[in-house]
Amino acid sequence: MRTPSRQGSLAASLFELFSSMRFAISLLTLLSIASVVGTVLRQNEPYPNYVVEFGQFWFTAFEWLGLFDVYHSAWFLTILAFLVLSTSLCIWRNTPGFIKDMKGFREKASDSSLAAMSHSELLDASTLPAEQAGAYLRQQGFQVRQVPREDGVLVAAKKGAANKLGYFLAHIAMVVICLGGLLDGNLPLKVGELLGKVVPETRDLPQSQIPPQSRLSTDNLSFRGNVTIPENSSADVVFLNAGKGYLVQDLPFAVTLKKFHVDYYSTGMPKLFASDLVVTDKQTGKETVATVKVNHPLIVDGVAIYQASFGDGGSPLRFKAWNWEQPQADPLPLDGKSMGSQPLLVNGKRYQLEFGELRVFNIENLGKNAVMGVNQTFQEVMQNASQVKHDKQLKNLGPSITYKLRDSQGQAREFHSYMAPMLQDGQSYLVTGVRSEVAEPFAYLRLPLDEQGSIHSFMRLRTALLDSAIQREVARRVAEQALAGQAIGRDMRDPFEQSVRWVLDRFGQGGFAALEKFMDERVPKDKRQEVAQTYVKIVQGAVVEVDALARAKAGLPRQAMTERHYRFLLDSLVATSATFDYGSPLFLQLDGFDEVKASGLQITRSPGKTIVYLGSMLLVLGIICMFYIRELRIWVLIKPDQVRVAMASNRKTSDLDRDFTHHRNALQQLARGE
Repeated sequence: MRTPSRQGSLAASLFELFSSMRFAISLLTLLSIASVVGTVLRQNEPYPNYVVEFGQFWFTAFEWLGLFDVYHSAWFLTILAFLVLSTSLCIWRNTPGFIKDMKGFREKASDSSLAAMSHSELLDASTLPAEQAGAYLRQQGFQVRQVPREDGVLVAAKKGAANKLGYFLAHIAMVVICLGGLLDGNLPLKVGELLGKVVPETRDLPQSQIPPQSRLSTDNLSFRGNVTIPENSSADVVFLNAGKGYLVQDLPFAVTLKKFHVDYYSTGMPKLFASDLVVTDKQTGKETVATVKVNHPLIVDGVAIYQASFGDGGSPLRFKAWNWEQPQADPLPLDGKSMGSQPLLVNGKRYQLEFGELRVFNIENLGKNAVMGVNQTFQEVMQNASQVKHDKQLKNLGPSITYKLRDSQGQAREFHSYMAPMLQDGQSYLVTGVRSEVAEPFAYLRLPLDEQGSIHSFMRLRTALLDSAIQREVARRVAEQALAGQAIGRDMRDPFEQSVRWVLDRFGQGGFAALEKFMDERVPKDKRQEVAQTYVKIVQGAVVEVDALARAKAGLPRQAMTERHYRFLLDSLVATSATFDYGSPLFLQLDGFDEVKASGLQITRSPGKTIVYLGSMLLVLGIICMFYIRELRIWVLIKPDQVRVAMASNRKTSDLDRDFTHHRNALQQLARGE
């Protein structure tokens, strides 16, 4: 059993530790490091974003350290609490001494201590009336106390004692600011999570099905959450990120978005976005109508509503669905809704179609990613059939939609399709991108449009390129043309026809990649360039006849072979080859939409903000007191045979020398009766 003395000794040691300057400085250092981390590392992002950015290992490490929400982490709040404790104990320990020093005149200063001061001098006089010395110092703004002593009379004076007040204000400000941080850090919520009374929800549930332990009442001390509201819709809750899950914060009112406004610069950056809101109190029914802009929040009952972002609110979409696996003359219509999902049956297989956000205005750099379907030479395409380098280009590609096509096993590919054609070097294309992993960039496929700006000609040509019957007829025609032009002899006609047919068949199975694979497997390395050139010539000659047969089958006359049309044919070959890597049985061509905007709002209750502001004001006042108020003390010791003047200050500057000389000379004159 501990003795009372040992208990007292332990308490004294803890008091000494927590109230020491070293302990406080250590805490401030930790807070500074944490603040740097919280500034550099984006806070309160969805956890999948961190996994993609840092990888699973570092994500796990950072999550364990609480670096994804530094300012609300348990260890950060603990440091703040200990800093409050340390600073409060420091104030408690030093207050009596500071007050005593502020009130005291140090009238017990001995003759030897006064003589030892750096600014001390005996006046050239044997005496000086104490009343005159005191009156003079009072005129100079000093507080004066006259003390009779055994060795004479001491006139002690002081001014600028409020300098000491600066230290109090600075320390009190630190406590106040930390208390504000603890208040906005929602320490009670953290305690509730530790005790198991508050449990973040990890399941994707409708709001009405969120369990009570994952909901926070309107009496919650502080919160900061986000909500996205489509036009003509309302929300009465916000969602708070909580580790791997989320919490639902009930609001004392309902927020309705009537209209969202957005303007853009010519570069595509948003110039202005604002929300017309109606806030309805749940208890009284009182409505508050206001427009919220960036940096112009709406405050209702202590809750601030900030304009944070904007996006798509679920816009009705219209598509033309082109079936890659079963080519047809006309596409099928398909309706959908952005930010929604729907089942899809294609070629007897079931899929889930998940639409992302509709973006009406897009400034894109296609040159950053791999681009499929770029018009380059066939040699370059055959060397790298899946990717083609493209120069950096910034273009406004107009409206676009992202969507995922998920199969029955849950595997999905993400697609990014643009509605408006992209014009490059006089040729128009429809642009669509694909990727299989979220961390990957989109690889873009460019589908050439005909002179009427339609994709039908490309789809018709692609269908013909994959048709075995048309391949046989094209091979026959190309062989006859080569024989008529004496490019081959009669004995070579049949083998040449078979070669053309084989090349077209191989191309129809996998595009240029299939031909490249064959050369890698069967053709010696030193012969590949020669063989590739032969394949190029065959495909170049055949595509003209394929187009003619496709048009004839559609009841259209043969197209005159202009430079523009020939380029269309070459672009179609490259695009057809790239479709084999598209990874979807459908190409969804965005054909129209009815835009519904959504506003991203940040809704906060921050009672600690006012406290922090108060602490900041106290800190400013404390700094002013410490740096702009100078404490001066003067002692005039009048003995029967001599007079000593001494002066001291909390800051030894050139001003102190000047002031000492001034006051010494003035007292010297009084002593002489001048």
